[in-house]
Amino acid sequence: MLAKTLETRHLNMIALGGSIGTGIFLASGYAISVAGPGGALIAYLLISIMVFFLITSLGELSTYRPSTGTFCEYSGDYVNKPFGYAMGINYWFNWSITIAAEISAAVIVMKFWFPGGSDLAFSAIFFFVIFGLNLFTVRVFGEVEYFMSMLKVLVIITVIILGTILVFGQPKFGLNNFFIADAPFHNSWKGFFAVFLLAGFSFQGSELIGVTSGEARDPATSIPKAVKNVFWRLILFYILATVIISLLIPFNDSLMASKDSVNASPFTLIFSHYIPGPIAANILNFVILIAILSAANASMYSATRTLWFMGHTQQAPKIFAKTTKYGLPIFALLATALVGSTVFISSFIGNGELFTKLVTVSSTCGFIAWFGIALSHYNFRKYHITDLSKLTYKAIWFPVGPIFSMILIGGIILGQGYNLINSFTFSGLFDSYGAVIIFILIMLYYKAIRKKAMLK
Repeated sequence: MLAKTLETRHLNMIALGGSIGTGIFLASGYAISVAGPGGALIAYLLISIMVFFLITSLGELSTYRPSTGTFCEYSGDYVNKPFGYAMGINYWFNWSITIAAEISAAVIVMKFWFPGGSDLAFSAIFFFVIFGLNLFTVRVFGEVEYFMSMLKVLVIITVIILGTILVFGQPKFGLNNFFIADAPFHNSWKGFFAVFLLAGFSFQGSELIGVTSGEARDPATSIPKAVKNVFWRLILFYILATVIISLLIPFNDSLMASKDSVNASPFTLIFSHYIPGPIAANILNFVILIAILSAANASMYSATRTLWFMGHTQQAPKIFAKTTKYGLPIFALLATALVGSTVFISSFIGNGELFTKLVTVSSTCGFIAWFGIALSHYNFRKYHITDLSKLTYKAIWFPVGPIFSMILIGGIILGQGYNLINSFTFSGLFDSYGAVIIFILIMLYYKAIRKKAMLK
């Protein structure tokens, strides 16, 4: 069995550690360059509202019935077994591949100091550091993630305060950036839909409070507190950071459009533009590196616990349910690390190109997982609970919350095919809807297995 040693402070910081990483430090600038300041800000606002509803939905479910399987278990119980099975595989793969995306981003950061360094060597170092951290007990993992996330939070608050001061020194408070050519909605609908994947990738990890509920000492108390704290902090960081970046840096800054250089980080750009000397930029890039490794650490934790749950419920080979005497699901960790090792492909196709592809795959899988949370909560309230007084924590605005989330997610996923209207290709179709197609095929596969077993 897993160890139950995580406290409220750990749950708070683990959720923040999974959400504050590459998305805010690197991808936020690229998002603004793609959709313009107005498009990026609206996308982040819509995603943040949706995440609020999703976290409260998950908070209600995991407080009522804590589970390390999170919504993968809830999807199986409150929707149907094939849906839950596909959700488990999707969520495990999502976080496993995110490990590779985060390490790929960490390699990009290292190129700031070592431009001629080996992608393969950096990838190997970071991969084994993250793997090593997850070999310790969950208590050690919780403490490491707690302090790494605290560092990120302090730096982001510092940047927001500094950025606010700088904004007041700009002509018309920097609003000129919203009215330059092609702003504020750059690339029209194409850019708007494209930026949703980046925004979704940025917020992924906020649902980790559900993954950790099975290892929490007092989930009835700690989960509701984590739900409230994590959401408002994320809103503060992402929305305020996006506004400040948009006011200080023009969306058409050539560096913002780059995907393979840490110099493209809007935080680095702010420091290099307004604070002379290399010291500030070096310190900030070190923090960005810590933030990315923290997110990779949380990704490996989440993926490992999801695969452990699937082994525990016999949805995956039983070997993945085995734990060490310290409660570590070692075989689930090894399988997760194997998928995460795809980061080594960067040596062959280029690190910036790999990062872009991994973000696309991870974001789509993440939206599918979020849809599963909303649908599970909707069915739970409508068909499986009659006495609401049994709920220690109640999600607000039901059923508006889960319905809004499902509609928005459906629209975002459909909108990814906007480019196919004018130029259809099968590779483009797979890029836009490949994760959804595979999800449906997994459900059909599970149904076929069950039908065959029933016939026997």
